[in-house]
Amino acid sequence: MAHDTVTYVPGRDIAELLAPRPRVQDLPGFHEDYADFVDYIIKCTHRIWEEKQVGLIYSHYTHNCLVHTLGGQTFGAEEVVQNTIRTIAAFPDRSLYGDHVIWSGDAAQGFYSSHRITSLMTNQGASEFGPATGKRVRVTTIADCAVRENRIYEEWLVRDNSWLVRQLGLDPAEVARRQAEAAPAPSHEQWRLGEIDRVLGQLAPARGEFPADPMAEPEAFALALFQEVWNARMFGEVRRHYAGNARMEAPNGRRLFGHGEIIGWVIAVLAALPDARLSVDHVAAVPHPSGDGVDIAIRWQLAGTHRGGGLYGPATGRRLLILGVTHWTLRGGRIENEWTIFDEVAIWRQIFGGPAA
Repeated sequence: MAHDTVTYVPGRDIAELLAPRPRVQDLPGFHEDYADFVDYIIKCTHRIWEEKQVGLIYSHYTHNCLVHTLGGQTFGAEEVVQNTIRTIAAFPDRSLYGDHVIWSGDAAQGFYSSHRITSLMTNQGASEFGPATGKRVRVTTIADCAVRENRIYEEWLVRDNSWLVRQLGLDPAEVARRQAEAAPAPSHEQWRLGEIDRVLGQLAPARGEFPADPMAEPEAFALALFQEVWNARMFGEVRRHYAGNARMEAPNGRRLFGHGEIIGWVIAVLAALPDARLSVDHVAAVPHPSGDGVDIAIRWQLAGTHRGGGLYGPATGRRLLILGVTHWTLRGGRIENEWTIFDEVAIWRQIFGGPAA
């Protein structure tokens, strides 16, 4: 299925995105009013969160769906319903703005979406972070979903919780310290430790192999650049593959500009986790409708030992896991914009010895 017939989200008004359209993509088993896979993601998200039709989760998630966050895993549509209700109770006026949906797949193999969302909301009820504060906040979330026949059967969810907590007037480390007093769910702790072993168990890092034309092979380009920068420690590759005026949004509300700040942030993460290894677990890419660019979504995990100070306080020797998603805008073979999201409150919880949430 050609991408150019499927909904392209950036810059479009929600009223236009929600307008009924005839089906343009083969979607076996999907509800008849979804025109294409991106239309499905945008509309069902709007209906569940904006229109508060929370019960639609029962027809849009499988009964045994698995949802991964660094804070813990949940199983089944019922837990998704309950967690959604809790979030709405804490932030009842939450508005979700779909910034982009980068997708892959087809009717035969199923579909995969990476949905970047900006949420505006007021903390009017108790949340996982503490009592209501009355504060108005803005936060970025990326939800990666594997979907077949109208139902999400697996999801990876990342949110910039440290920035959210700071806007609530709280200290992310102190919030995490309180949360760490709870006992970890055994199944989640087993998953976390297993993923750390998997990621750290990779062979010594080989050099990345870049395609001749990144615009034509965006998936290969993403794999090569992550390998070069994060595993091979070839930080200078940022200067070769990012535009000189590249902009990046990073966790804790960070806004970075240009090669120096982007390289500095990567080095700061690796200084805290000096033995870290990174595994790229999924890549999707869609072209700009104009034909002059490509948008790429990369889901990854990084594991390492907290042996350095800096970002996450004095070294503790704890083994840490990070679940992250990165979105790139690629033009002329170079990255112009990046959004990288992961949950730093979850990292602090691991540092304090509690569940990685």
